[in-house]
Amino acid sequence: MYYKNKKILIIGGTGTIGKKITTEILKQDPKVIRILSRDEYKQFVLANEFYNENRIRFLIGDVRDYNRVERAMQDIDIVFNLAAMKHVPACEYNPTEAIRTNIDGMQNVINAAIKNNVDCVIFTSSDKAINPTNSYGATKLLAEKLVQAANYSKGKSKTKFVAVRFGNVMGSRGSVIPLFKKQIIEQKRITVTNHNMSRFMMTLTQAANLTMQAAEDSIGGEVFVLKMPVIRLRDLAEVVTEEVCKKYNINTGEVEIKTIGLRPGEKMFEELMTEEESKYAYDLGNMYAVIPTTFEISKYKQFYDKYSAAKIKSYRSSDQNVINKESVRKLVLDEELI
Repeated sequence: MYYKNKKILIIGGTGTIGKKITTEILKQDPKVIRILSRDEYKQFVLANEFYNENRIRFLIGDVRDYNRVERAMQDIDIVFNLAAMKHVPACEYNPTEAIRTNIDGMQNVINAAIKNNVDCVIFTSSDKAINPTNSYGATKLLAEKLVQAANYSKGKSKTKFVAVRFGNVMGSRGSVIPLFKKQIIEQKRITVTNHNMSRFMMTLTQAANLTMQAAEDSIGGEVFVLKMPVIRLRDLAEVVTEEVCKKYNINTGEVEIKTIGLRPGEKMFEELMTEEESKYAYDLGNMYAVIPTTFEISKYKQFYDKYSAAKIKSYRSSDQNVINKESVRKLVLDEELI
């Protein structure tokens, strides 16, 4: 019950992952959860879903605004920074905006946390930060570096700064499954970038649990990476088509699968961890802990001495065995994504 009686701030907390983390933390009886976001409508919707919950406070504000972030963080114990520009093409066409939210926003969180002497800050990163080929991944990579460096530039503050690295979160807002479902129902077709594209996929429950566990089990400076299955886009498209058609009485033969090619900045494959990082990673069972190589490695080695070292290799989706179609179907149905 790590979060019992804790005061929590979730920045960008009106999204799918923020809602799930809020739901899970409420089970541990926190003192208060503040949700800071700039979208008034999404706050209205979420407030209605938690209408009988008096431990939640909704604050309008932007992670780009240091003064607002600092005020929201006063008297807070734990901060989750989920605020980000996440859409790859949008970041490609608007890189300066991605920098302001994903990098400058993270630095605002760091500065405010140090000033308020909070216990822990958790930053949600992405597998696209590894060998980035797009603006989104590049901003997430630099934000990870800011988080790690903050542990050694915080002065007398007790705050520990930690990052978690996500793959694709199944069913999250803006992800491919809700898009496929909407296209099938409304247009009887889906658009696929490339059938052979592969991705690391994680469920919403896994994403929330990883993020919450990182605050509890870390000493600060680590990047936590969940062990995730690899899914081929072709299998996912076929499963979603079959299940949506079954649920809504649509003939699968009427649904067209149209290949449109890679979007700006997209890669065919993703990476969870580079070979160089794996030399400084520990296998925690359900996830890896990558320790920073810049500062006090001995401290981390002592803390993680009870765990085995990770295998030294590049963790790429192109090198992993993809799960079969029926396993994809089970994931989709178990998470009630259709």
